Amino acid sequence: MHPFAYTRVSDTREALDAGRRGGRYIAGGTTLVDLMRETVERPQTLVDISRLPLREVNVTERGGLRIGALVTMSEAAAHPKVRTLYPVISEALELSASAQLRNMATIGGNIMQRTRCTYFRDVTADCNKREPGSGCAALHGFNRTHAILGTSDACVATHPSDVAVAFTALEATVHLLGPDGERRVPFADFLLRPGKSPNREQAIRQGELITAVEIPALPRPLRSGYLKVRDRQSYEFALTSAAVALHVRGGVIREAKVAAGGVGTVPWKLPAVEEHLIGERPSQSLWASAAARAADGARPLQHNGFKAELLKRTVERQLRIVGGTK
Repeated sequence: MHPFAYTRVSDTREALDAGRRGGRYIAGGTTLVDLMRETVERPQTLVDISRLPLREVNVTERGGLRIGALVTMSEAAAHPKVRTLYPVISEALELSASAQLRNMATIGGNIMQRTRCTYFRDVTADCNKREPGSGCAALHGFNRTHAILGTSDACVATHPSDVAVAFTALEATVHLLGPDGERRVPFADFLLRPGKSPNREQAIRQGELITAVEIPALPRPLRSGYLKVRDRQSYEFALTSAAVALHVRGGVIREAKVAAGGVGTVPWKLPAVEEHLIGERPSQSLWASAAARAADGARPLQHNGFKAELLKRTVERQLRIVGGTK
């Protein structure tokens, strides 16, 4: 690990001043510290924001949910309002990492985490995320766990977060505070596809601080859930996953929110699946025909062609579970 300076701040103004000078924010440190040990990241200054007052979970005036950036994963998963209003968020969090990590990692840190691509973490391998212009070793390497959606010739790494898939499905918004004031970014625009510049992963400006993630109010009753498929049941990243939320009234699907994880360079919204569901009556044949659209546009690599079919089956299975026709 390379030498670095460390400072702890007690208010947002102090944090923004340090961030504007190039400091890197750290709270739980469950990702950044690992990357520093592996010399993938070499920040000169760490700014500890763990004492900032960003630890509340509140229901908004319109009936949505606002989760503070420093709420830990375990706190968010266990919160009564999260479990009641959006079970998909609790389930996604509880299927993430390990209990020890969930007790440390924060919601803001989780959505800022970088890919788990082994080539990104191996400083001897070519990686455009780590060193722009060096190439992508995964394109012609062992790419079983890599993305089939949203890829480019510069990068095929997947985004690792589970709860980010739920936020994408629910069309959340990221609240940011920076030197120029507050702004909000739709979650679908916050995490960036690689394109030709995979080293730029979030739509966040230097010095900006994530203050909260807000989930909009959705029609009730709402059933939601998260399904994760992985190589083992404990502490493993998704081969594919599905976050689903359905509003059914009068026996007809009025709203459908669906996103997938483990298959995209960012959590992948599935509008073709959603559009196929709206206005229809729940049935096993409907789930199958909707899920058949889940892998539209997929670009499999040498070792991960199985993911397209696995994605369809995962989405279909979760539609059956949430829709009540297991």
